Amino acid sequence: MNELIEYIAKSIVSYPNDVVVSSSENDDGDVTFLLHVHPDDKGRVIGRQGRVAQSIRSLLRVAAVKNGMHVSLEIE
Repeated sequence: MNELIEYIAKSIVSYPNDVVVSSSENDDGDVTFLLHVHPDDKGRVIGRQGRVAQSIRSLLRVAAVKNGMHVSLEIE
């Protein structure tokens, strides 16, 4: 999943070397992914009215369902 998020983010941003994806798992088994990007690229990743971020989250949910997981994405 980290690779999927990283690939999508690096395709969108102007500073692909600054893309960092980390993850943490809580007690329920839910995984939260944190996407860190360069401050200038934050708007590109979020998109107008959050449409790009929602699309990334949708793709992530599809991949998670295939693996039987519940995931969420936070953009910083």
